[in-house]
Order: sequence, then C-alpha cells, then structure tokens
Amino acid sequence: MAEVNGLRKAAVLMVQLGKERSAAVLSAMRDSEVEEITSEIARLESIDAATAQRVMDEFEELVTAHKYYSRGGLAFARDVLEASVGSEKARDIIERLNASLTEMPFQFLRRADPRQIISFVQDEHPQTIALVLAHMGSEQAAVVLSGLAPELQSDVAHRIAIMDRTSPETVKLVEGIFEKKLSTVLSQSSESSNVGGLGPLVDIINRSDRTTERLILESLELRDHELAELVRAQMFMFEDILSLDDKAVQLVLRQVEAADLATALKGVREEVRAKVLKNMSERAAENLEEEIELLGPVRLKTVEESQAKVVHVIRQLEESGQIIIQRGSDDEFIE
Repeated sequence: MAEVNGLRKAAVLMVQLGKERSAAVLSAMRDSEVEEITSEIARLESIDAATAQRVMDEFEELVTAHKYYSRGGLAFARDVLEASVGSEKARDIIERLNASLTEMPFQFLRRADPRQIISFVQDEHPQTIALVLAHMGSEQAAVVLSGLAPELQSDVAHRIAIMDRTSPETVKLVEGIFEKKLSTVLSQSSESSNVGGLGPLVDIINRSDRTTERLILESLELRDHELAELVRAQMFMFEDILSLDDKAVQLVLRQVEAADLATALKGVREEVRAKVLKNMSERAAENLEEEIELLGPVRLKTVEESQAKVVHVIRQLEESGQIIIQRGSDDEFIE
C-alpha cells in the first residue's frame, strides 16, 4: 500500500462504504476536503479487489487503534495491538495512528464562533489575518472576512491569494498567540450547555392546552413565520398517528389520497403501518399493501412530503374539533 496515497485511500474507502454512508461521512468534512475526495473518486477508473480489501483492512486497523488510544493513551494502544497482531504490524498501525492524530494548525478555531474571531483579528496586521483565515474552513473564514472593514477585506483577500509558503515556526507562533487570546472564549463555549432550541419549545407547546398553543403559535407567526412553520411541522410527527384512537384514524384515512398514504407508509415502523391497516376494510388494506410494494424505492423527500400531507389533514381535523390529539400525560378527559 506504500504507493497508494492517503487521498486515493479515502476515495477507495468512500466507494466501498456505499452512497448513503459515504454521503454521511462527506457531510461532516470541510468543503475543500469534499472537493478533493470527490475529484479523486471521479478519477478512479477501476479498483481491484485486493487493493479495496487492503484499504478496508487498514481503515479497520486505524479505527481499532484509535479506540484503544481513547481508552488508555498511545502506550496502551501499542501494548494491546502488539499482543493481538505482533510488534511489527503494531508499529505500522501506531505510526499511521500518530499521523492521523496530528492536527492541522489552528484547529482550535473550529470551536469558536466566527463573530467572536472577528473581534480578535480585526486589529491585527493584514498578513496575520490572512494567515489565520487560510487555515480556517471556507464557510467560517467567509463569515470572518465579511465582518472586516471593506478596505481591510480586499487587502486580506489579496494576501491570501498570493500567499505561498509560511515557515512552521511562524505558523506555530501565530497559532499560540491566538489560542491564548481565545482561550477564555473557547472554555466558556465548551462548558456551556444547550438548554433551549426548537425541541424544548415543541415539548412545552405539546404539553400546553389548546388555547395556550394557539396564542404561542400566533405570536411566533407575527415574529418569525419560518420558525412558526418549523414548530408546527414538529408538533405532530407522522408516526404520532399511533397516539390517535381508531375512530380518529378512520376519519383521517377518509380524507387522505390512497397514493399519498401508500408513499407515507413507505419505510415506517411496522406498528405504524399496522395501526393504519387495521382501521381499513380487509380489501382496502390489501390494496394499500400492494400499492406500497409496487412503489419500489422512494426518495426520502417524497416520503416526507406525503407524510406532511397526512399530518396536515390531522391538524385540520383537530382545528375543527373532529379529533383530539392527546398532549403530554397531563391531559384530563371527561366521559
């Protein structure tokens, strides 16, 4: 594998992982990394089975070594690997692990808010700012650059464009200075916890009475229409149909197109499909199951759109008082 570089190995690995898994991996990478790997994938004409297997084996070895490293450090990882694969192979794996653990300069900036970085760099020399931005992710760097004064933006952009090589000593020096400056901000960021957000708000609304819910949503609508729509979309998910009683489900099914219902049920949990089918006539249930099978593979977006239509019907029926959606465990009913 000595003649196969790291980029080629990454491309081979992505191909072997398949579309869905490789897409998930690429989504966690920087734009520049995605461009490099996808370009390399495009250049892959054919991969012989032996090379593909060696790449997968090496990846597995690195993952295993990293797991041991996380448990007890490099020495522990080396000891465990030597006991399992022998000292020579363990040494090769540890060398690759060391290389993968070596961070690129300014990695600490990834934990910082770009708006905070602006306040720290705006008074620095343009060449220093250019050096910092050149080591940041493109999206994060774009936010910082756009936050600088117009005349400074053009100067920094020009310096980034003509920047060639910078000595490791200079990079290390600038990195150390900025890490020290940002240390307070970064420590506060890492110690903070998420206590708000869309999820907690939806939980609160779902446990509120109908009047309170309406007041909150109407107020949100006036402040932020898009946010109000996001909240509405999450308040009742398609699979929450399990919480409806049979009469409510039957009422919903009478107002949903058969094609939308078949698509909406594609890939859902078995108990959700069973809940729907048991509230249909035997013949209608058989027809629906046949239609679901005939659909074949369906895009996730298409399924979600059909599910949204069903949820919309449920919301309309609740608005008109024809069905009741139980909210939380504190609802009280009078027989």
